[in-house]
Amino acid sequence: MTEQSRNRFRAEARAERPDPVLLCLLAAAEHTLGDPGDSEQPDPDTLLTACQAALDRHAAAIREAVAERRPSGPEETAALLAAVLGGRERFHGRQSDYLRLESSLLPEVLRRRRGLPITLSLVWSAVAARAGLTVHGIALPGHFIVAVGGPAGGDEYVLADPFHGGRLLDVPDVERLVAASGHRYSPELLTPAQPLDLVLRVLGNIRRWAADRPEHARTQLWAAELALLLPRHPAQLRLERAELLVKTGDFLGGAAEMDSYAEILDAFDPESAAKVRQEAKSARHRLN
Repeated sequence: MTEQSRNRFRAEARAERPDPVLLCLLAAAEHTLGDPGDSEQPDPDTLLTACQAALDRHAAAIREAVAERRPSGPEETAALLAAVLGGRERFHGRQSDYLRLESSLLPEVLRRRRGLPITLSLVWSAVAARAGLTVHGIALPGHFIVAVGGPAGGDEYVLADPFHGGRLLDVPDVERLVAASGHRYSPELLTPAQPLDLVLRVLGNIRRWAADRPEHARTQLWAAELALLLPRHPAQLRLERAELLVKTGDFLGGAAEMDSYAEILDAFDPESAAKVRQEAKSARHRLN
């Protein structure tokens, strides 16, 4: 990703109403476009335009289906979305998709019609919004779903699981999903996800995928760096980035970042700060 693209990511993340689709597309461009010096790679705007056009095509299909069926209420609307997106267009996921980086990259999800629960839910909400329908992402622990209707305003809604083609969910289904991740269900979990929280979670999935594959340290690095551009992010990300800089050969840069992070730790965790400074010292020694 060029510095211009990162500046665009930073600006969108700080907009009054950040667009999670644009942010996820810009994040995917970091991987999809590869080396910005490669003249054969497409322009970032070409990638963004193609993906936006794909979302618009799916939205047109939804509008056509709405005009034909005239759904009344959120349950019929959810069934229509499932028939078009999960049925005809075959957007869904399988357990094997958790092992693929493409499942977290929105352009690849649009191309393959396969993805993780969170990226498929983003497709549903983005297409629905373009078609004039209300669909919110719901960030359950361990499994993203959608609400068709208006849980934010207290209006009637139903829950659906885009990962399983749009299968409707009742509260016991949601309770089982939450319990499978080791958490306890509460109604507050059905609060619509905020756009930046969704983007941070997508980047977290990318980081975790790459962390399990040391040969993809640079992928983990760019995902961490983009997460750091969001207005809210875990402070621990600074240390993760510093360690990844060292892992990818930037020993001095990583050591400097570690020293900076240690200064933050000094105020409340001097023992950890000392350990981080020792890591920085070790990183500098690798130059010898």
